[in-house]
Amino acid sequence: MIVPEVFSQRRRYLPIGHADTEVICSNTVRFIPDISLCHLGVLILNVRMAWMRAAKKCPIPFVYNNFPWPSPTGPQRAAIKKAAQAVLGARTLCPDASLADLYDKPAMPPELRKAHQQNDRAVMAAYGFDVKTTTESRCVAELMKLYQALAQEK
Repeated sequence: MIVPEVFSQRRRYLPIGHADTEVICSNTVRFIPDISLCHLGVLILNVRMAWMRAAKKCPIPFVYNNFPWPSPTGPQRAAIKKAAQAVLGARTLCPDASLADLYDKPAMPPELRKAHQQNDRAVMAAYGFDVKTTTESRCVAELMKLYQALAQEK
């Protein structure tokens, strides 16, 4: 997985890349080897960007390491993997486009947007969120409750 060091928080989705271990990365990204498609699916969740925007307003710096992770069932994990693979597949439909191009809000290809929406539904189901009735701000509030509960356990 390739994670950019800097990206616009105005984006709806975090433009994370996926590459083989033979890829040589520049100093503007972080490379995380051997990440599963399930992990990728959770990390590219649209609510994750909302979480990051909310985290930025908090007095303590927390973005990646404190994101409450879902505990998907076997079928939910399979659905997330399938949806994450669909996102990667939709990206290949525009081979000459960079991630910055693909994730430009007004220019995002419809196939990619649809694949992300399917991924959002799969991951939100693993959290127990109803995608039809749960707003982004409500999801962030629920994630914050999960985070607080996890922090109190430690």
